[in-house]
Amino acid sequence: MRWTVLDSPIGEFSVGTDADAVCGAHFGRVASATDEPVDEVGRLAVAELRAYFAGDLTEFTVPVSAQRGSEFERAVWREMIRIPYGETTTYGEVARALGEPGAARAVGVACNRNPVPVIVPCHRIVGAGAKLVGFGGGLPRKVTLLELEASVALRRAWS
Repeated sequence: MRWTVLDSPIGEFSVGTDADAVCGAHFGRVASATDEPVDEVGRLAVAELRAYFAGDLTEFTVPVSAQRGSEFERAVWREMIRIPYGETTTYGEVARALGEPGAARAVGVACNRNPVPVIVPCHRIVGAGAKLVGFGGGLPRKVTLLELEASVALRRAWS
């Protein structure tokens, strides 16, 4: 995997690609990361992330590949991608959508293990009653991402 780091409103953010897809993302700089992508998938990922952070992109098109995780975790990650930009859902709602109504905590574990945060938007999942809980990048980053999406969604709805 080749890593590229970019500056963002949530600090340095590294994105890892292979020849075909984004395979990882990390809050902060990965030691082997370069400042410029070395392949076409990396260029697309960085361009889309920059557009997302600028408020110009609401849906990622870069291919994503999750090589690890249980079948349940991969199902949670697929469900995350279905959460509309600027909206949130709860861990319990995701569990119910997957036919596992008692698995809210397992959904939380899957969120924590998400290999491609931001592009696979685990930040859109909140606790019951819209409580801000849990985020691998820390709650301040989660708040920043949710505020970014909410402001862009409102601006687009009102224009």
